[in-house]
Amino acid sequence: MHPYIILTDVTCDLSPEIRSFFGITDYIQGYVSISDGRELETRLDWSQISREDFYRCLGDRRMKVSTAPASPEEYYQIFKKYAEEGTDVLSVSISSVISSTYHVAVSAAERVAAEYPERRLYCLDSRRMSGSMGLLICYAYELQRQGKTMQEVIDWLESHKMCVHQMGPIDDLMVVARRGRISMGKAIMGSFAGVKPMGDCNREGYVTVLTKAKGMKKALAATVAYVKEMAPDAAEQYLLIVHSDREAYAELLREKLEQELHPKKIFVSDAYSASGTNIGPGMVGVYFMGDEVSTELAREKEIMNRVMESLR
Repeated sequence: MHPYIILTDVTCDLSPEIRSFFGITDYIQGYVSISDGRELETRLDWSQISREDFYRCLGDRRMKVSTAPASPEEYYQIFKKYAEEGTDVLSVSISSVISSTYHVAVSAAERVAAEYPERRLYCLDSRRMSGSMGLLICYAYELQRQGKTMQEVIDWLESHKMCVHQMGPIDDLMVVARRGRISMGKAIMGSFAGVKPMGDCNREGYVTVLTKAKGMKKALAATVAYVKEMAPDAAEQYLLIVHSDREAYAELLREKLEQELHPKKIFVSDAYSASGTNIGPGMVGVYFMGDEVSTELAREKEIMNRVMESLR
C-alpha cells in the first residue's frame, strides 16, 4: 500500500489529546484577526491566545474578530512537501458552502499534481465543520490505522459525510444577535426566559435549529434523548463533544451520555479560534453517526418534536 497522509484544516476542532489518540500528525492552520490589532495563527490549542481571552473578545460588542484560511501558496507548500517525500495526500476541508478553504486546497493540489504526476492528491469537501468534520477525521485515521487504502478511506468519507449529526444547546443569545442571526429583541427575551436553541447539521454543514429548550437541564436531557433516538448503535460509536467556553456543561453532558448510552469512547474538545469565531461562546454539542441527513431535516425535526413531547 502506498503511503498517504490525511490532512484536514484547523476547523476540525480536535484537541491535542484526541489527535494523539488517533495518531493525527499534521493539520493546516489558518489566521484570526482581532480588532485590537492582533493577527494570530489559528491552531488546535490555545498557544496563540487563551480560551478566556478569545471568548471575551467575541463577547465584547466593541471588538471584531474574523478568520481566514491558509493561503493558496501555503497549501501548495504543504502539499508539495508530502509529494516530495513520496506521500500521497487526502485533504479534507470544511464545507465549501461555509468557507473557501476547499477551493484553495483544490487549486494547490492541481499545481502539485502537475509537478509530481506520480503522486495522488485528493481534495474532499466534507460538507461539515467543527466537531462534525472532526468526527469524520477520527474515523478516517482509524480506518488508515486498520490498513485501509487511501481509496477505501475516500469511499468511506464520501458515503458517510452526510451521516454525521449534532445536537446540543447554545446559551449566549446576545452574541448570536450581534452576529445578525436573530434580532436583539428576541435575544433579550430568550435570555430572560432561559431559552436554549438546539440544532442539527443540514446537508450544507450549517446548523438548523430544531427546537428551543427552557433551561440547561432540559436542554441536556433532550440532547441525550435525541442521540438515543438517532443513533441506536451509540454503544459501538465514538462520540465527540465540542464546547465554546462551556467546559462544565460539556463534562456534565459527557457524564449523562456515558450513563445512558455507554459509547465506545467519548472525547471532549474546545471549539478553537477558527470555528469559535463563527460559533460564538455558549455552545455545547455532541457529534455522532446516524442515518443520512434528510432533506430540510424533516426526519430530524420529527424526532426532536417527539423527544420534546416525552420530556414535558
